Amino acid sequence: MKLPRRMIEEFDRRIRRDPARRGLIAHDSLYGPLCAGHLGHAAAHLAEFAIHVGLVTGFYIPHGNPPAAETDGPLGTLLLAKALKLAGIEVTVLTDENCIGAVTAAAEATRFPVEDVLTYPDGSTDWLDDFFTSGPGRTLSHLISLERVGPSHTPQSLTDQDRDENPPLDHFTAVVPIEAHNRCHNMRGDMIDEHTADMFRLFEQLHRYRPQAKTVGIGDGANEIGMGSIPWEELHRRLDGDHSGRIPCRISTDWTIVTGVSNWGGYALAAAVLLLRDAVHHLRDFDRDHQQRVLEHTVEHGPAVDGVTGRQEATVDGLPFLTYIQPWEGIRRLLGFED
Repeated sequence: MKLPRRMIEEFDRRIRRDPARRGLIAHDSLYGPLCAGHLGHAAAHLAEFAIHVGLVTGFYIPHGNPPAAETDGPLGTLLLAKALKLAGIEVTVLTDENCIGAVTAAAEATRFPVEDVLTYPDGSTDWLDDFFTSGPGRTLSHLISLERVGPSHTPQSLTDQDRDENPPLDHFTAVVPIEAHNRCHNMRGDMIDEHTADMFRLFEQLHRYRPQAKTVGIGDGANEIGMGSIPWEELHRRLDGDHSGRIPCRISTDWTIVTGVSNWGGYALAAAVLLLRDAVHHLRDFDRDHQQRVLEHTVEHGPAVDGVTGRQEATVDGLPFLTYIQPWEGIRRLLGFED
C-alpha cells in the first residue's frame, strides 16, 4: 500500500475532474492547480487535533421543481459527519431553514443522529452568540463548509487578500457593479441572498470565540465559503461568462479543497482523515449502493433537486449516478475495498 501522503495525493487527483466545465480545474494545465496540497494539510490537522467539528452545508435552488436544496452538499457532508463520528470526533451539522429537509433526510439515510443537525436562523446575532458561548459552538476545534454559498467580493476584501501584486481594483469595479458587492450569487450570476441564510457569519465570528479553531472550505464553483482564500482575479480568469467577476466568494478558510463536485471533496476528506487515524474500516459499508440509497432517500424525502437540471431526481450536478460515484469508487479501491 502507498504511504498515506501519497495516497491522499491520489485522492486529490481523483476528485479533480470538471464535469460541469466550470473552469476551476479545467484550466489547471494553463494556470496550475488551485490550493494544491490543501486536502492533505486539512486532513492531517483534523486527524491529530479534531475534538468537535462543525459542518455547514445546503445550497437552495429557488428555480428547482420543486424549489429545494440541491443534491450536491448533503451527501458529502453527511458521509464526512458519520465518518468523523465513528472515529470518535464530536460532530454538529448546520444548515438553514430552506435546506433542513434535505440535510435531515441525508442524515436519516446515513444513520447520523438527526438531533445533531441544527437549523441556523437567518440574521440572528443572539443565536450566534448563544451557539458559541453556551451551545455546541463553545467546543468547536474545526469548522468546515461544503457547498455553501457565501458573499461576493468588495474593494476592501480584495485589498485584504494575500497576493504578490497590488489588487486589481480598477478591473474589479469595472466588471462588478456596486450593487453586486457583498452579495451571494449562483453560477448564473443571479443574486440569491433572499433564499439563503447568512451562515457565512459562523466563519466571520469563529475566531472571536474560538481563536485556535481551524476552518476548511470545500467547493466546485468559486461562489462557496472558502474560495476567498484564492485571489479574486485567479478565479475570475478561470470562470466563463460576463458575470464571472461577481461569482467568487470573499470568505476565506485555512484550507480550501477545490473539486469538480463538492460532495467528492467531503468523500476525499473523510477517507484521508480516517486513513491517517488508521480507521478506514469505518468506511467499509459506505459503498456505491449505500450512497445511491442515501441519494434516493434525500431526493424523495427532503426533497432535494439536482443543482444543474433543477429536477427532483437521483442525480448530482447533472451527472447520472454511475458517473457521479466513480471518484468515490476509485478512492475506496485505493483503500482496499472491493465493491
